[in-house]
Amino acid sequence: MLWVLAFHIIFMVTWFAGLFYLPRLFVYHSEAHDEPGLKRFEIMEWRLYVIMSIGATGTIAFGLWLLFGWWLPVPGWLQAKLVLVVVLILYHIYCRKLIADFRRGRNRHGTRFFRWFNEIPALFLLAIVILAVVKPF
Repeated sequence: MLWVLAFHIIFMVTWFAGLFYLPRLFVYHSEAHDEPGLKRFEIMEWRLYVIMSIGATGTIAFGLWLLFGWWLPVPGWLQAKLVLVVVLILYHIYCRKLIADFRRGRNRHGTRFFRWFNEIPALFLLAIVILAVVKPF
C-alpha cells in the first residue's frame, strides 16, 4: 500500500505544479496583445493542461485505490479532504473553460482576477495536506 501512496503523492505533485503555473500563464496571457504572444500562451496553456490532467487522473485513481482500504465509517478529516478534492476538480475544469475563452478571444477577466485566481490552489494544498497529515477530526 505504500507504493500506492507514493504514486498518489507523485501524481498530486504533478497536478499541483500545473495548478500553480497555469493561472500564472493566464495572468501573462491577459497582458499580452501581440498575435505571436497570444498564440504562444494558447499553446503553453493547452500543453500544461494536458500534463496536469494526467497528474489529476493519477491522483484520483491512486486516491480511490487508497480509499478502498478504509473501513466504515470514514473519518471526518477524510470526508473534508474528499470535499476539497471535488472542489479542486471543479477548479481544474474551470481552468479548461478559461483556456477555451482565451482561444476564442472571449476572455472577460483582467490580470487582477487571474492574480487572485492564482492563489486558490495554494489554499487547497494547505488545507488538504493539513487534513491528511494532522487528521484534526
